[in-house]
Amino acid sequence: MNGSAGTSPQRHFDPIAVEVFTNRLLAITESMASNIMRASFSPQIKERRDFSVGMFDHLGRLIAQGTHIPVHLGSLMGSVEAVLARWRAEDIADGDVYICNDPYAAGGTHLPDISIITPVFVAGRLVAFAANIGHHSDVGGAVPGSTSASARTMYEEGLRIPVMRVARSHRIDDDLIGLIALNSRLPQERSLDLRVQIATNAKGAAAIRALIDRMGGVAFFRDAVDGVLSYTSQRLRHRIAALPAERATFTAWLDDDGTGEGGRVPLTATVYRQDGSLVVDLDGSGPQSRGGLNVSESALRATVYYCVKAMLDPELMANRGMADAIVIMAPEGSIVNPRPPAACGARTITCQRLAGAIIGALVSLVPRDRAIASSFDTMPTISFSGIHPETGRIYLSGETLGGGGGGRDAGDGMDAVHVHITNSRNLPTEVLEHEFPLFVEHYGYAVDSAGAGRHRGGLGIVRQVRALRDETIFSARSDSHLQGAAGAEGGGEGGRGRLVRNAGRDDEQILASKVRHLILAKGETIRIETPGGAGFGDPAARPYAALADDLRDGIITEATARRLYGDALADLAQRHIARDTP
Repeated sequence: MNGSAGTSPQRHFDPIAVEVFTNRLLAITESMASNIMRASFSPQIKERRDFSVGMFDHLGRLIAQGTHIPVHLGSLMGSVEAVLARWRAEDIADGDVYICNDPYAAGGTHLPDISIITPVFVAGRLVAFAANIGHHSDVGGAVPGSTSASARTMYEEGLRIPVMRVARSHRIDDDLIGLIALNSRLPQERSLDLRVQIATNAKGAAAIRALIDRMGGVAFFRDAVDGVLSYTSQRLRHRIAALPAERATFTAWLDDDGTGEGGRVPLTATVYRQDGSLVVDLDGSGPQSRGGLNVSESALRATVYYCVKAMLDPELMANRGMADAIVIMAPEGSIVNPRPPAACGARTITCQRLAGAIIGALVSLVPRDRAIASSFDTMPTISFSGIHPETGRIYLSGETLGGGGGGRDAGDGMDAVHVHITNSRNLPTEVLEHEFPLFVEHYGYAVDSAGAGRHRGGLGIVRQVRALRDETIFSARSDSHLQGAAGAEGGGEGGRGRLVRNAGRDDEQILASKVRHLILAKGETIRIETPGGAGFGDPAARPYAALADDLRDGIITEATARRLYGDALADLAQRHIARDTP
């Protein structure tokens, strides 16, 4: 795969004009994001903000993405490309709206993420596309939530939607909306949220037309777009040219391929610069997953682009110009380039670990102030469903959880955060308990989960939920239960994940990292402990005052501090605490 369609010619840029124009574009996407968040009905979009918005030019080139979920960059790009592959520009009409979700037929990454694409016309000319993507709680399939790490093919994962018109002449196709809704366990929610997505694009399209009018017409808009994309490409190529002429390789490991069988799966990334571009070669990565951990092309592109932006130029605008400077090589039939109909539902587990591998390789090439140990590099997900006692209807509570960030040369890793290509919020306890027959018994930091180091890793999260009804269906997707995040420069491994049924009871049961359709009785609990980040630097070099702060704050217990940092440093920390205690 090659993101480049040819190197743009060098051109002069007015940095002030570029900055003003890009901020105008971002203002439109942020307004669209506010609309979709405020108007949506499902907690996934309204509370957890699992959605993204974007803007494309008439050629389908991404020109702006809202600051939301990085993996959605791939779906947004793929869906617009799928529209233009299906219809010629002259066959696209004002008032059309398109819908799709399929990873193989329509540029998606997994089926619950449904894209809505709206062409924007000015004086009868196609000038842009407004696009958004929302994670829908359920689109059918074998398990509630439509995502299972053990799914063998796409056909188990839900309704596959190719690129289709969902509106013509500004009139929504109610029959198509009804068909999609009927294939969901939550049909009303699907219908309402899809209509919100369509309305969000309509407001975005109006804002794009207003911007073009203020700029003086389509020609000025198109010239500005060309300038921003060329500027982004040239800026990234300058960053790439500054890298050493070396190859760097890093391998990260998945616990399994989703089935729980066959042992750990490698994800290997080799990065180097060549002919002005950055090459990311994934040769050596494991074979196509027998479960749902496969990464489609769109998800792969999004993951690579995120890593390059994060490590080389965090302020770089996410647009097509960035993609033009990157070449991606992925072996066919591997977990990072699967053959259809391989299941892709749990692709973020692999994307997160792959991001860790790419960043791990780039660490040795970038300036030291950007060096970082591995973060927890997964996306633990828990899901509860059943019949709601008040409505008699199916309910579905799904949530992704953060973990520990890696320690850095400049400081400790962040505690309890999402990393890499996910950026959704937690589901507030108050919302969870109000909306669903569930009770949160514990929610806090996973003590002792931080990898030791001169700068420690971040802490994972503990969430313990009790079922208040019989026949509660539980599913989970996690990883790093067998090995924690890899430390850097002598730093220690991050804490591992755990999933426990009925923790602390006589019938306590340690569960695998992937659980599908486990039936809970009233009063049973699920406890998930997410992994911590790895440490950076020799643990013996950690300042005793910093270790004292960790002990005082309950981040680490004394027994663990003595095991990881040694008795001498732990004694110094304890004396420091005693001296400061009245």
